Amino acid sequence: MGDPKGFLKIPRVEEDERSVEDRVRDWREIVLAAAEVDVRAQASRCMDCGIPFCHQGCPLGNLIPEWNDLVHKGKLAEASRRLHATNNFPEVTGRVCPAPCEASCVLNIRDEPVTIKTIERTIADRALADGSGLAPQRATARTRKRVAVVGSGPAGLAAAQQLARAGHDVVVLERDDRIGGLLRYGIPDFKLEKHVLDARIAQMRSEGVEFRVGVAAGLHVRGEQLLHEYDAVVLSTGARAPRDLPIPGRDLRGVHFAMEYLVQQNRRVAGDEVDAARAIVATGKRVVVIGGGDTGSDCVGTAVRQGARSVTQLELMPKPALVRLPSNPWPEWPLVLRTSSSQEEGAERDWSVSTRAFRGEAGHVVGLEAVRVELRAGKVAVLPGTELSLPCELALLAMGFVGPERGGLLEQLGVALDARGNVRTDASGATSVPGVYAAGDAARGQSLVVWAIADGRRIAAGVDAWLRRAPMARAANG
Repeated sequence: MGDPKGFLKIPRVEEDERSVEDRVRDWREIVLAAAEVDVRAQASRCMDCGIPFCHQGCPLGNLIPEWNDLVHKGKLAEASRRLHATNNFPEVTGRVCPAPCEASCVLNIRDEPVTIKTIERTIADRALADGSGLAPQRATARTRKRVAVVGSGPAGLAAAQQLARAGHDVVVLERDDRIGGLLRYGIPDFKLEKHVLDARIAQMRSEGVEFRVGVAAGLHVRGEQLLHEYDAVVLSTGARAPRDLPIPGRDLRGVHFAMEYLVQQNRRVAGDEVDAARAIVATGKRVVVIGGGDTGSDCVGTAVRQGARSVTQLELMPKPALVRLPSNPWPEWPLVLRTSSSQEEGAERDWSVSTRAFRGEAGHVVGLEAVRVELRAGKVAVLPGTELSLPCELALLAMGFVGPERGGLLEQLGVALDARGNVRTDASGATSVPGVYAAGDAARGQSLVVWAIADGRRIAAGVDAWLRRAPMARAANG
């Protein structure tokens, strides 16, 4: 390390954000770029810990101590090369990743981990700005093998880029009108402005990846056609089936899944017109978000910016502890109370609440009935006499996802599913159908962007290995 005592002399300094009063007036990113001199100082805090537990925390195996040391020495170009060696989209993870690497940092024993996420974002943004991070890495030889990647979320994009760089002809099929999956239409611009995504997609095009939008695999092109026209198929469709809340009043107008709401607003920010008859807006309404995770938080920030009268976020689970409990030691992920940037902007939060029914007038939701609960032996139990009622003109269901969408392409291909309803794969990502692979949430279930990128890279390696021993492998597999 450049300064083995840096962590003793320099305190952890969080990244700066725009003020709440300023940022809720627009949809631009809330995080402010850090000065290079400050980032170099923070990078010097990376200690010579012997065993880099941050490697364990990062699904990508990012070379964190290496590029921290390079940043400290002012060698950002070399740091960028080390960062891009393991991560296709560090400009994305530097914005939206919850940073499990920081949770695993040795300095997190005293709650002062290295600001790895800020350093990563700084390296990536510098490389985007000078163009070095977008230099095409074209294959020196082509294999003439054709691969279809179904879905353009982080797993699909990572797999597509790795396969194109390996020399295969890659076609990405996306049913939406723009590339990016949930990076495009799920994550609000105040967390990830889409010009960042567009720059990376342009790089992939220059590397030979072909993108086809408005193509719904399973509908516009059937599974058997994909198997006939391509040497391999990668399913990166995500876990897009939302968890529903089948209670009285669920069919009232004003009760929507979170993704219905977020996709609409992302389209508006992109300049699209949204049909007024289908518009979901929070302006002037009392909004209740059911679900306390990242998607629910994104709904909160969106509702605040739309001018909601009030925003309340309900969570079924108990309120987390303020500090680590003895049963949750380092380097495990700390199960402590967190407040997102969106929640800071004005949401009321309540825990251990189970929604029982929606109340309506003239077919539209006007309130909800709920009851308090507690966990008993791992099961949710109702507490009698704790009923409560909340006014609500817009209810957003953000309770997670239950797996990939059933039927359609999965049935046409005949891939086996696991007990949770995800596509069953082996360690290489191969499904039960020869030549068909699955990456990201389609096989893993709902997870983090960083896991999706890691899965995309791993599955690309599996596909490449399989293609390079075909047709012998295909003959052996019938």
